[in-house]
Amino acid sequence: MRQTFALLASLAAMALCGANSHRHYSRGINTNRTTNLDWDAARSKAIAFVAQLNNLEKVNLVTGGFDVGPCIGNIGPVERLSFKGYCMSDGPAGVNRADLVSIFPSGITAAATWDRQLMYDRGFAIGEEFKEKGIHVMLGPSTGPMGRHPLGGRNWEGFGPDPYLSGVSIAATVHGAQENGVQTCSKHFIANEQETQRSQTVSDRDVTEAISSNVDDRTLHELYLWPFAEAIKAGTASIMCSYNRINSTYACENPELLEQLLRKELGFRGYVVSDWFATHSTVGSANAGLDVEMPGRMIKIGNLLPANAPIYFGENLLQAVAGGNVSMERLDEMVIRVLSPYFVLGQDKNYPSIDPSAFAVLAAHEFGFPTIEALNYSLNDVWGRDVRGNHAGLIRKIGAAGTVLLKNVNDTLPLKALKNIAVFGNDAADILDGQSNPPTGYDVGTVYIGGGSGRIRPEDPVSPLAAIKERAKKDGARVKAITNNTLIANGIFTTIYPLPDVCLVFLKTYAAESQDRNSFELDHHSSTVVSNTASWCRNTVVITHSSGVNIMPWAYHPNVTAILAAHYPGEQSGNAIADVLWGDRAPSGHLPYTIPVTEADYGLPIVNLTNVADPKGWQSDFTEGQLIDYRRFDARNITPLYEFGFGLTYTTFGMGAKLTVRALMDNPRAVPDPPQSISVGGHPELWENLVEIETSVTNTGSRAGEAVAQLYLSFPKSGVPEGTPVKVLRGFEKISIKPGETKKVTFKLKRRDLSFWDVVKSTWALPVGDFTVKAGFSSRDLRAEARFALNGSTDI
Repeated sequence: MRQTFALLASLAAMALCGANSHRHYSRGINTNRTTNLDWDAARSKAIAFVAQLNNLEKVNLVTGGFDVGPCIGNIGPVERLSFKGYCMSDGPAGVNRADLVSIFPSGITAAATWDRQLMYDRGFAIGEEFKEKGIHVMLGPSTGPMGRHPLGGRNWEGFGPDPYLSGVSIAATVHGAQENGVQTCSKHFIANEQETQRSQTVSDRDVTEAISSNVDDRTLHELYLWPFAEAIKAGTASIMCSYNRINSTYACENPELLEQLLRKELGFRGYVVSDWFATHSTVGSANAGLDVEMPGRMIKIGNLLPANAPIYFGENLLQAVAGGNVSMERLDEMVIRVLSPYFVLGQDKNYPSIDPSAFAVLAAHEFGFPTIEALNYSLNDVWGRDVRGNHAGLIRKIGAAGTVLLKNVNDTLPLKALKNIAVFGNDAADILDGQSNPPTGYDVGTVYIGGGSGRIRPEDPVSPLAAIKERAKKDGARVKAITNNTLIANGIFTTIYPLPDVCLVFLKTYAAESQDRNSFELDHHSSTVVSNTASWCRNTVVITHSSGVNIMPWAYHPNVTAILAAHYPGEQSGNAIADVLWGDRAPSGHLPYTIPVTEADYGLPIVNLTNVADPKGWQSDFTEGQLIDYRRFDARNITPLYEFGFGLTYTTFGMGAKLTVRALMDNPRAVPDPPQSISVGGHPELWENLVEIETSVTNTGSRAGEAVAQLYLSFPKSGVPEGTPVKVLRGFEKISIKPGETKKVTFKLKRRDLSFWDVVKSTWALPVGDFTVKAGFSSRDLRAEARFALNGSTDI
């Protein structure tokens, strides 16, 4: 045991210090590195490398192990060939289990910006920190779950329930992160939409299998697979298969998913790695298309990482190959796929060493230093590399840009000419004790990021209360605060005097891996906190930090004059919200989901069964098909509280009533011809632009602002199968406009954007008939409309 820890500590201590300079971010997305990856050349190098390996070395390269590295996921080195192995680390919002790193805004916050450039910049900055820590594989970004269930515990990690917005977001993130040479691992593949019974559970007597997501072929393609296709097209190095079963077969041993969809249909050239402990077989998984088992070989630390945890690859895979149950060709292919991203991203050339604090921080994060000290290892004094650079400014900018202004009566915001400010709510304060107790997290302290493997260790976060106090000094304003929600819920405001000019109420919803939320309301007596405050404060502004969808029963209260949804904004949370409140930055976020009037409007509750006798009894039938979120509201004609795409700012915008539609290809075939070879991302014709649509946006207000022009498409009513959504998002652009200025916006629609998945022909097909396109500023605020058919006409 001690030898194992000594080895890991030694590996960590051997890492060299040093850091790269950080980019100062500017407009312009660089997709050349990842779009033009030379997979063929990389594969040739991988084949040559594999030819030098023996079978044991091959198996070791597809089996993780805590005995070969200091990270949460490790692939061991082949020292005789100068291969140093892989270090893998969570997560999608920054480097988990590390010190001196940044807490970036969550995925749902990035999606709320509706800003491709900021999505890319966020991905680039996260990738920078991973590389400078010497981590080869970033376990992210995430687009599973998408958010079928609004109470899903990990929805905040992804980019929301719309496949188009989610696809743009994940592609931009992959481009940004891999620009640094860091491998991205896009996850969790696929239809991984709840945490409850997400994986197999084992008791003393019974084994209960994971939830089975039962999804039809069309829904899978048009909804859940769509953003993964974007990630693959962007060049993602790996895909993480999820815990759940898909149509009764585990995702990590499902050949329809791993071979047919990923490799044959989407042309994926990288490797598939299991989520940690998501492997359930040796021969079945390897032959189905799983390339790497994680975490693999374990070491025993307390009771959390049992040494007798099952390992399906390793020695078992070696025996399966020897016995002919897994072919040598398949084993070689697994290793080739693992090594191809290593060469294609240039990780074989001067990649930084693993941070010297990697194992010490991992041990502290997972088990606590007392456990390590009991083993007589002094790891507290291992200092790591500070990789944060100038990222605080970017985090602050994204936090503000991802804040959605939902209500602003009589121009309450931005704040002005204030002398007395009152701040209420346990979400406003610094974190008091740092303990995240499910299901609602810690009591006192703002929520910077969600919990679980995506959580980032805080270094120097800025709380809303601290930032508001600092910002108020510029106006000479006094700030009083009550951050005990129990007192507020009991109506105790005795410390507040004089009467405030504005009452800022901060509410939160905690969400984390391994648990789903149990309420649509915000946590900690939120509704009572708001109603009690607004009962006497005529200028009550509510700010929420949340993982996503909440009901807001107090939204129409006459004294609630403004509402801001700030999501999980990262370490600069306080500064970002202060920028928006005072108007130093105008809010420009738009909702990447729908806020309902009541929870009944959403439907689709988390599947949560009790006393299940059948070990395979956990079943979730996706009978709604594609009709989730705003698509459900449209199909059932439900009026939301705030619709998908909604967002106000401190100015107003208009849009021309005319949409100009131009055909970019005459009479395209309904179904593309079979290609000679599948490109990365699938059939190359799916990515060709067929139609261009133009509109104009005018700033009709008195200050500069950023507008998000959105384009929604309705398919021909008689040309597509039943279950097609009323409309789908197919374009958006965020533009900065000065008062009185008009700017043109152009949307380009690809063949895939205009196609549906034909389940009979197993291909994407263009429907016959007239399409309708509408443009506006949300899914319900549509200002311009046009109709066209794919008949080669121009200016339709």
